[in-house]
Amino acid sequence: MNQKQTAQLPKARIIISGGGTGGHIFPAISIANALRQQLPDADILFVGANGRMEMERVPQAGYRIVGLPVRGFDRKNMLKNLSVLVDLGRSMVKAWRIIREFRPEIAIGVGGYASGPVLRAAASQGIPVVLQEQNSYAGVTNKLLARKARLICVAYEGMERYFPSGKIVKTGNPVRGDLLAMVPKSPGSFAFFGLSPEKPTLLVIGGSLGARTINQSMMAHLDELMAAGVQVIWQTGKFYAEEARKAAEPYRGPSLVVTDFISRMDHAFSVADLVVSRAGAGTISELCLLAKPVVLVPSPNVAEDHQTKNAQALVNNDAAVMVKDSDAREKLIAISLELLKQPGRLSELSKNIKAMAEPDSAERIAQQVMKIMKR
Repeated sequence: MNQKQTAQLPKARIIISGGGTGGHIFPAISIANALRQQLPDADILFVGANGRMEMERVPQAGYRIVGLPVRGFDRKNMLKNLSVLVDLGRSMVKAWRIIREFRPEIAIGVGGYASGPVLRAAASQGIPVVLQEQNSYAGVTNKLLARKARLICVAYEGMERYFPSGKIVKTGNPVRGDLLAMVPKSPGSFAFFGLSPEKPTLLVIGGSLGARTINQSMMAHLDELMAAGVQVIWQTGKFYAEEARKAAEPYRGPSLVVTDFISRMDHAFSVADLVVSRAGAGTISELCLLAKPVVLVPSPNVAEDHQTKNAQALVNNDAAVMVKDSDAREKLIAISLELLKQPGRLSELSKNIKAMAEPDSAERIAQQVMKIMKR
């Protein structure tokens, strides 16, 4: 396309919808950034769920966002779902109005409550729909929307179980841009946490809210960790921060960093010899790209037990170690300490997880989107 033809094109209008967790939001922002690189004047509008973290994180990334009153169904108290259905109806009406007024050329869904109403509204008005499925087990919203989608971007093999094979393209999961510049064993990263480059370092993460079982496992075995001469960066999440700090008080010192939130995950991954984590798709994609050995503890409190399926996909390739949530309190720390004594095994896990990485995922998704837009 020559310069004159490019100048005649109207400004691109793109909607990106979904959220609820960092696992949905970070890929969405990465896709938006990749599209903005290709189409600098594009008008990109996010649509999220009121009260969810995307309403804060997306504006911080420099994008506009509109909220819907949509919520998830309460499986324990069915009576509460009457109000959920009312809010769903309100969200459908608002989503239809957003699509009609914004007139996007394309709508991209990354999963989460808001993406259902928005992508249904887009499809009903003839707008092409692209889905991005992060997990190895497809979410309910994306499965319901698949029939209406023009394209489905996935991160795992075998997704034909859930989606029409002709619509699938394997792109991987986009990750946070700041992690791509991570330098392994950076002196500045050790200095950031006040740790020594001479000692093995265990990074324990459970998400921004925290992981109860992982935190309980840590609290029960701080004696063994400190006796083993291991340095620990322990992200507790905000719900468990006070309890964890009390448990760590007797072990206060430079070898134990306890924090509810890690502001610089690039530094944390840089110093880590081994990571302990839940098995969310976004985190797994980051670990693959950074080639980090990991012990995965899948959360049992997620739809369709999809974190176990995410973890199993790595275990099948000898790219991670998995500990069941029910076994974690007894086994997690012992297994982690044993791995830290085996540099050869850590190197093997690192090599195998790196082989599963999908670099440039956001750019690949952006290219697919632009093909559909014929830009």
